[in-house]
Amino acid sequence: MHEVSLAGGILKIVEDAAKREQFARVTLLRLEAGSLAGVEVRALRFALEVMALGTCLEGAQIEITTPPGEAWCGQCNVTVNMMERGDPCGHCGNYQLEPTNGMALRVIEIMVDDN
Repeated sequence: MHEVSLAGGILKIVEDAAKREQFARVTLLRLEAGSLAGVEVRALRFALEVMALGTCLEGAQIEITTPPGEAWCGQCNVTVNMMERGDPCGHCGNYQLEPTNGMALRVIEIMVDDN
């Protein structure tokens, strides 16, 4: 369950931003976890909610989007959508695909209450 470690890294990003930008409370945290990122979104959300207690993230709305991945099919010479690693090419059924997008976990937006 590496989501606890990922949640710790995200919390550090938020707390570093709070120190740098001098805000006390986050109202919304928007994340993107690509479908090929190897992240269990429910576990990440749970870890973030537990680790947020007593921090500027406590009580914040957490939104996590999961955009589909993309991969290059060398047999078709096209980019295809890929929901999970191990999926075949949607055109030819080839399993030797090279993921090209959807592998990232990133903080998209932090909305704060600076009152």
